[in-house]
Amino acid sequence: MSVRRSLAAAGVGLTLGVAGVLLGAAPAYAADVFIELNPSTVESGYLVGIRASCTDNTAPATVESEAFGTVEVRPQFDELTAAVTVPAGTEAGSYRVRLTCPDDRSASTTLYVLDPNRPSRGPATGFGGTVGGRGSGDRDSAGLMTGVGVVALAAAGVLGVITLRRRRAS
Repeated sequence: MSVRRSLAAAGVGLTLGVAGVLLGAAPAYAADVFIELNPSTVESGYLVGIRASCTDNTAPATVESEAFGTVEVRPQFDELTAAVTVPAGTEAGSYRVRLTCPDDRSASTTLYVLDPNRPSRGPATGFGGTVGGRGSGDRDSAGLMTGVGVVALAAAGVLGVITLRRRRAS
C-alpha cells in the first residue's frame, strides 16, 4: 500500500508542478501592440482609418507620420481608433507610420501614397501590365507590342491558308 500512496503522491506533485509552471508563465506581449491602416494605399487628399492597440487601451496614444503629421488615437470598443486625411500636397511614396503607447511601447507600419494626377501602371503579370503606354514614359514599347501582335496574326493567317490548300489537294 505504501508504494501505491507514494506513486499517487508523486503523480499529484507532478501534476501540480506542471500546472504551476503553465499558469505562472509570463504572457507573450508580441501581439498586443499593433497598428493597422485602412486603406494602407491611398491617394493624397483622401481619408485613412487608423486602428491600433496598446497594452492598456483605456488611455489615448500617439500616431505620427511624415504623411499626415501627429494624431491622437482614442479608446473605442477596446481598441484605439482615429481617422486622418492625407493632405492633398503630399508627395507620392511610402511613409512610416509609428504608434507610441503611453508605456513607451511602439509599433509601426507603412502607408503608401499615390500621385492622383498620374495613372498607376498595371501589375507586371506578363501581359498588359508589362506594356508601357500612356503615363509610363515608355511609349516605344506599346508600338513594338502592337507590331508584334500584327505580325503574329499575319503568320497565323498564312499558316491557316497553307493548311486549307493542303487539305484540298489531298
